[in-house]
Amino acid sequence: MVDPVRIDILTGRDPALNGVLPALARLRIEVFHEFPYLYAGSLEYEQKYLTTYTRCPDSVVVLARDGEEIVGASTGLPLQAETPEVQQPFIDHGFALAEVFYCGESVLRQTYRGRGLYKAFFKGREDHARALGGFRWMALCGVVRAADHPRRPSDYAPLDAVWERFGYRKYPELITHFDWQDLDETSATPKEMVFWLKALA
Repeated sequence: MVDPVRIDILTGRDPALNGVLPALARLRIEVFHEFPYLYAGSLEYEQKYLTTYTRCPDSVVVLARDGEEIVGASTGLPLQAETPEVQQPFIDHGFALAEVFYCGESVLRQTYRGRGLYKAFFKGREDHARALGGFRWMALCGVVRAADHPRRPSDYAPLDAVWERFGYRKYPELITHFDWQDLDETSATPKEMVFWLKALA
C-alpha cells in the first residue's frame, strides 16, 4: 500500500516558509530539467527567486510531503507582487492587477504523479485567493515549445488538458518572455510564455 502524501499550506506570513526554500529550490531544478522547460538552473538563483514568496505576506505555497520530504509544491501570490514581465501583458489588455492572483508553478517529483495531487495544488491556491478576497481571476502560464523540438520526448503530453479540466482557458493574446538557460545552451535566451486564466467564482 502506498503511504499517503500529506498536503501542507504555508503563506508568506508563516515563519516556517523560510525553512523550506532550500528543498523547494532543489525540487524546482529537478522538475524543470524535464521537457518542456529544459531549465539549467542553479541553487543560488532558485533560493533568491523563492524569497519572492517570503516577502509577500499574501503568497501561498502548497506543499506535498512524503513523511518529512517535500516531493511537490505549488505557489501563488497576488499579481501586484509579481515582476513587470508577468504584469505587463495584463496591463496591456486592460486587466486590473489587483483582481488577478498569479499561480507561479506546480512541481511534482515524477514518481508521485498520477495520484491526484494536482487537484490539491489547484484547490489550495484557489481557496487561498478566495479567502484573501477581491480577486476575479486566477492566472498561470506555460512555456511555448515547437511541436518538432528536438528534445521533445515521444510520449510527452502537454498539461493543456489538465489545466482545461481545472477550468483554465488559454489566452493567446497574453504573452510574455522569461530568460533562462536551456540544458543545451551556453547562456540564457528568451522563452515565450502564454497565460491561462480562470474566472474565480
